[in-house]
Amino acid sequence: MSALLTVEDLRVSFPTRTGVIEAVRGISFTLGRERLGIVGESGSGKSTVGRALLRLLPSATITADKLDFEGLDLLALSEKEMLKVRGRRMSMILQDPKFSLNPIRRVGEQVTETYLRHFKASKSEAREKALAMLDAVKIRDAARVYEQYPHEISGGMGQRVMIAMMLLADPDLVIADEPTSALDVTVRLQVLNILDGLVRDRGIGLIMISHDLNLVRNFCDRVLIMYAGRVVETLAARDLDQAQHPYTRGLLAAQP
Repeated sequence: MSALLTVEDLRVSFPTRTGVIEAVRGISFTLGRERLGIVGESGSGKSTVGRALLRLLPSATITADKLDFEGLDLLALSEKEMLKVRGRRMSMILQDPKFSLNPIRRVGEQVTETYLRHFKASKSEAREKALAMLDAVKIRDAARVYEQYPHEISGGMGQRVMIAMMLLADPDLVIADEPTSALDVTVRLQVLNILDGLVRDRGIGLIMISHDLNLVRNFCDRVLIMYAGRVVETLAARDLDQAQHPYTRGLLAAQP
């Protein structure tokens, strides 16, 4: 399996009043066309990894021996070149649509913006693409939702809109940062089924950032366990119960 993404010795640090804080301390992994889970407690650095890959941490210092995405050196790209990567080839589904969607713009306008940003197309063509994608993520009556404002749709619907927005440009890699944490159980399963179908049918690579061990055990192919900015264990998701590291054993024991 050829790697979409290769990360070697990634480090992310932030300046503070009391000195430099190293949030990610030398992690390495590869990603193919698969579902990779990154798990850890709050503050372990897992979301920082996702944002570092997209270079969305302007105040941070990001270094790595290698940060290769389909032949591109992500650290060497200019901000202008990164704009062509973000959304088009690599995208990120954020945790809560309430804070990710612009409250004063209609849903459809925000979804079509993604397509118009990366492709030369008319507004009518972009609208048709957006409606088709809203339908693909199982939104009933997509034309009605297209005209609504974010406050007029439910949390589950908003998360599907976010997924549609991130997938409209047909990226090769999607980073999903706690995409189901704000959803109830039945909607969570529906969203996971949508993401699973995209990996299976479109052959994308998916990084699932989560603190939910049961979710990654049942959904992902491989799992990285992070603690204090480091990867302490890597194993197949199906083998999670055979984890050896004391921290992973502690996480498993702490499940309700």
